[in-house]
Amino acid sequence: MARNLVINRDDSSHRPLSLRIQGAVMAVSLAVGFGLGIAAIETPDGLKRLEAAQGMEAFLQGRTAAAINYALAHNLPVDHFFRAAGGLFRYRLFHSGGPQVWAGSNDWLYLIDEMRPFPDADANMASRADTLAKVAAKLKAQKIDLVVAILPDKARVETENMNGPRSAQAYARLPAWLNLIKQRGITPVNIFETYVAQPDRASLWWRTDTHWSQKGSALAARTIVATVTTKIDRSHNIKTTEDAAETDGPGDLLRLMSLDLIGDYWMKLRPVIDRQHLAHTAEAKGADAGGLLDEGPAVEVALIGSSYSVNANFAGYLQEALKAPLVNAAEAGGGFARAAQKYFTGKTFKETKPKLVIWEIPERVVGQPLNDDDKALAEWAAK
Repeated sequence: MARNLVINRDDSSHRPLSLRIQGAVMAVSLAVGFGLGIAAIETPDGLKRLEAAQGMEAFLQGRTAAAINYALAHNLPVDHFFRAAGGLFRYRLFHSGGPQVWAGSNDWLYLIDEMRPFPDADANMASRADTLAKVAAKLKAQKIDLVVAILPDKARVETENMNGPRSAQAYARLPAWLNLIKQRGITPVNIFETYVAQPDRASLWWRTDTHWSQKGSALAARTIVATVTTKIDRSHNIKTTEDAAETDGPGDLLRLMSLDLIGDYWMKLRPVIDRQHLAHTAEAKGADAGGLLDEGPAVEVALIGSSYSVNANFAGYLQEALKAPLVNAAEAGGGFARAAQKYFTGKTFKETKPKLVIWEIPERVVGQPLNDDDKALAEWAAK
């Protein structure tokens, strides 16, 4: 007689052990993933973005989902761990700094933008030189002097530890740029000439940062001020002091490699961050003296430029060398034009014209593709 076999598919006791383990692992994974997602959304940045995308309209337009996706992509608690681990693996195994950083010898790091070529660089430089000349002419018509200081690439100055290829375009960029602006009647301050004459050029830059050190910043400031002939009030008693305590330097190239996320215990596995004594500049106070930001006569000098002007106390060293306060309108990440176009079209310039503008321009930005800031500045200069 045939025997009927009845299988109860709802009886979990008959499931293979492996299936039950897989189910448990999946459940735990989903719970962990859900928890990490909530943690990412509850970060200050995640909550801020989500708050700006509340309401049915935002939901229907997809802005709520976009805010959640951004938080999950950028704020996951384990994200830092994986990025740090990836950066460390890449550096230790391949001695690579990733797509943005060149790893040299002796813990020296370089920004790859200083070494690689850019499309249409010659045309971009010519366009920027034309804009610079028009800005200079427009300022001259308003009786405002302009001092243009060209900053050399770190990869041009500190070559001993670079051990890497620079494109032919990168080699030719500085002399080509200087020639272009000289042809347009501008005599720049070429900081490279000062730097290359120093016996210890390596001390002018941070190893793990793309910017000059405080020593390089102070030397550049003195070099620029030595060319200033504008008649301004240079009677201010401005002094620079340094903190007694030594602290970590900026280290932006470590951040680009995600190696700033490595804790102190693992520091020997990555380039050692620079150390510094932070500098501070202020006007010495006497019976009738105030601080640099106190109310008083209009400031006669303005500084525009890039992140170099907001690093290593450059603006402070300029004021000390000038013996005069200044308005620092420079912008980090501003390239060639952003700080200039914002300052010249802004309220401060319109209401209080300076007698002197110091424009700091990094070599590496002059051949890069033109952007909206370049176009806006060119339009202002042409009016």
